[in-house]
Amino acid sequence: MTTTKMSKRDLRDSSIPYTPLSPNPNQQNIIVLPVYDHRPNQINRCLTFTGIVLILSAAVFFLYPSDPTLQLARLQLNHVGVKSSPKLTIDLSFSLTIRVRNRDFFSLDYEKLVVSIGYRGREFGVVSSEGGHVRARGSSYVNATLDLNGFEVVHDVIYLIADLAEGVIPFDTNTKVDGVLGLFLFKIPLKAKISCEVYVNTNNQTIVHQDCYAVVRNQFLVLPIPLPLISKCVNHIARIILTRRIYGIA
Repeated sequence: MTTTKMSKRDLRDSSIPYTPLSPNPNQQNIIVLPVYDHRPNQINRCLTFTGIVLILSAAVFFLYPSDPTLQLARLQLNHVGVKSSPKLTIDLSFSLTIRVRNRDFFSLDYEKLVVSIGYRGREFGVVSSEGGHVRARGSSYVNATLDLNGFEVVHDVIYLIADLAEGVIPFDTNTKVDGVLGLFLFKIPLKAKISCEVYVNTNNQTIVHQDCYAVVRNQFLVLPIPLPLISKCVNHIARIILTRRIYGIA
């Protein structure tokens, strides 16, 4: 085995820098070593916790029950008539078809569907239909007929006479349904309502115009997301990544 001795000049000219120690015995040399994080499991736990929370929150958002929607699919005027003697009375007959749409991922059962008709905000009469069942993400059509015979008009007589003279009478119809959503072992009550303005021509017995709008309830969904815990977990992961980059830890 051959041993090669290097002189001080060779050491100075080599690629490895050589720094002689200070002759001062009181001077201390400090060696800084990189800090290794031996807690990789905390990152995995934080990521797993955050993923589970986000998945559960998304499931609650999509499965949260919402009210059904109502749509006036068909409205037919059967008869309308106004008699002024001996009292001011009105005869009216409507046939309508209501579409009940279930937007949830669970079935919907409703006991009855109620349709009312009025004039200038005052109710004339009400008709109820039988209940039914709407499958998940499905629709059901309900037929109803509203008949008024000899209904005495007490209020707004002047307005009714003026509308009758013009040949067009505006009526108000309100349709509402109360249902129960079958969510596993729970029964969640739901409601829906639609209002329509129907303009009837008394001369040719036709509907000249109708305008419907849905009455939506204010429903607020609070997702169970523990934001402080997620924020703490994200900050902890960021500190670990930053420490690894500073000290060049793979």
